[in-house]
Amino acid sequence: MDLNHGRTHKKVVIREFIRERDWEVVEKLERNCEIGSRRGFSILTNTLGDPLCRIKLYPLHVMLVAELVGDGEVVGVVRGLMKCVGTGLETGKVWMSYILGLRVSPKHRRMGIGLKLIKSVEAWAERNGARYVFLATEENNAASINLFVLKCDYIKLSSLAILFQPVEACSKKNPSHDVRIEKLSVEKAISLYKDRLRGEKFFPADIDVILKEELSLGTWVSYFKEEHWDGLHCKQNDNEFLTKTPSSWAIISIWKTYEAYKLQIKGAPLVRCINTTLSHLRSKVLHCLRTNSSCELLSGPFGFLFLYGLHGEGERMGVLMKFLWCFAFSLAKDVKDCKAIVTEVSKCDPLYGHLSWGSSISCVNDVWFLKKLGSGAGNDNIDWTAAQLSHIFVDPRDF
Repeated sequence: MDLNHGRTHKKVVIREFIRERDWEVVEKLERNCEIGSRRGFSILTNTLGDPLCRIKLYPLHVMLVAELVGDGEVVGVVRGLMKCVGTGLETGKVWMSYILGLRVSPKHRRMGIGLKLIKSVEAWAERNGARYVFLATEENNAASINLFVLKCDYIKLSSLAILFQPVEACSKKNPSHDVRIEKLSVEKAISLYKDRLRGEKFFPADIDVILKEELSLGTWVSYFKEEHWDGLHCKQNDNEFLTKTPSSWAIISIWKTYEAYKLQIKGAPLVRCINTTLSHLRSKVLHCLRTNSSCELLSGPFGFLFLYGLHGEGERMGVLMKFLWCFAFSLAKDVKDCKAIVTEVSKCDPLYGHLSWGSSISCVNDVWFLKKLGSGAGNDNIDWTAAQLSHIFVDPRDF
């Protein structure tokens, strides 16, 4: 491919990542690409010796690099993965590819490298049977949005909000005497999610893998004590509790993000560490940290909990979800170096209004994009883009 936009003629080849050859150069490239490097501070990503840590939880994944022909310089990187998700229709499940971590060297941008990386991931996805490809970016990232929409034919799927609240902003609260919060066994959690959300769009077919992953702290439900949830802890008649839910209830699962990644912010008065698996949220978390007035929040090690699988039923589900949110705060206060909780919800989700209260909760907006692949899509008659998605199961592994 000729890269000629008023610059020297260069050619680039896209190939798969080779650990022994590319690990150090990719790490350096990603450091140079981090958001904020031109604003007096930078984020240094330490993947603990595993550049594939963002995608390795998926059986089928790929990492591609863009290399300049001749000198062998790596000037771009992207990751892709495949997973099976629900469609929300009678068609059942569909294979979808996700694109993560697109990076192009700052001095080699506007030369078509990002476009070629995306096209290469799409081709890999289509060869492996994907019908759709999906990606996300920040709402104010005009360059990425133009690339996805104008050059790659992606269509906006939905707007989501990332909600972030420092633990210090909320005093430790005990649940109301009227509310019961209980931890589910992994088996019960799997059964409940499958029973209630199996037909939802983007619901992961391998929910059992997510809930059994060591990064998952567990799943909790809340309901009012005036009601009973028969069979919730009964080992026999395992699925009886699914038919005897209270009139109102809520559920969340929690993913620990303070062990798999290490991020360092430099250029500030002190060197500060952030531990997180959610690379997609790095810039959002920093944005929230910078807008928070507390210096104590930024000092020393910093980690956070990610809440996912948020769901509720009944007229009072919003109240019960707030109690689960406060419960997560209590949990975070007992975790070393964990100073915030984070979640991502569709702006059309009824739960959004119940979670975005209070001046201490920061909100950063994301935009999700989708593209139907040619031969893989077939005649499935699925129109993902027909309407805003009111509920999306945000998979913590995608970040």
